[in-house]
Amino acid sequence: MDSQSSADLRRQARVAVYAIGGNALSDPTSRKSSKEVLEKVMDDIINLLEAGYRLLITHGNGPQVGDLLMLEETCLIERSRVGLDEWVAATQGMIGHTLSLNLESHLSKKHRPERTAVVLTRVEVDKSDIAFASPTKPVGPILDEDTIARMDWDIATTAHGARRVVPSPKPLRILDLEVINSLLELNAVVICAGGGGIPVVLDGAPKGVAAVIDKDRVSALLACDLKADLLVFSTGVDAVRRDFGLESEEVIREMDVDLAQSLLNEGQCPAGSMGPKVEAMIEARINSKTVNIVLCQPGDVLGAVRGDCGTQLV
Repeated sequence: MDSQSSADLRRQARVAVYAIGGNALSDPTSRKSSKEVLEKVMDDIINLLEAGYRLLITHGNGPQVGDLLMLEETCLIERSRVGLDEWVAATQGMIGHTLSLNLESHLSKKHRPERTAVVLTRVEVDKSDIAFASPTKPVGPILDEDTIARMDWDIATTAHGARRVVPSPKPLRILDLEVINSLLELNAVVICAGGGGIPVVLDGAPKGVAAVIDKDRVSALLACDLKADLLVFSTGVDAVRRDFGLESEEVIREMDVDLAQSLLNEGQCPAGSMGPKVEAMIEARINSKTVNIVLCQPGDVLGAVRGDCGTQLV
């Protein structure tokens, strides 16, 4: 087969965006690496490749970037402070490296031809976004009272305890989209938009700003921009649920935009947990009528695509 025919086949292959939660790599409640969860993530990725998809992998960085901020505040007092955007870039490199090493090992064991590429990804935000005045994105570990008293941070109470919060503006445009697409067409498994992307504003040239963009919203934007066939939100919860933890708890296997929005309005999907994922699912559906959108826990991706587990947004 000539190179032109090979390129045509690659362009015709289905494309999937697989979004990994930051807690799959480091649990803020235990501060331990979630190796078992990461193995299931790798299984999902291999299964999607073997099902004929080309893969874009995004990941969160909330626990990791918060740990770096705390390190800077407590241990690096003598040096000049690094901007939050630079710490986001650092986590893209660190987490991308970890994912790449793990995935290359699995690809080799399966005798697959793909190789990984990690892309430092910048994402444009609006400098006037109201999120800068109202930090909501939890980062770092659970904080004790002594740390809260010592640090001049914005703090919010999450389901597991108090955590630092930082601004999380809406992503407008992925600046490195063409590079990502070019690598995808070369049959690479592309790890990109880590931690929601490095937040920048365009003031002539791109300029970094202090924020952490929501990874799920960027994943939805990426899937729509590249006309992906599948968008997967991999999370620690097996499905969207109504009345979670109550006797009336109901697993929702399939929902449309109206039902998803009503769940948000009812407070069924809190801002600190399922809320951003459901919001991102809605955004993806509004901007693409063809992408298959699923939410599931690591290891369940093929079952979720079939509708046997997880939640689909139709």
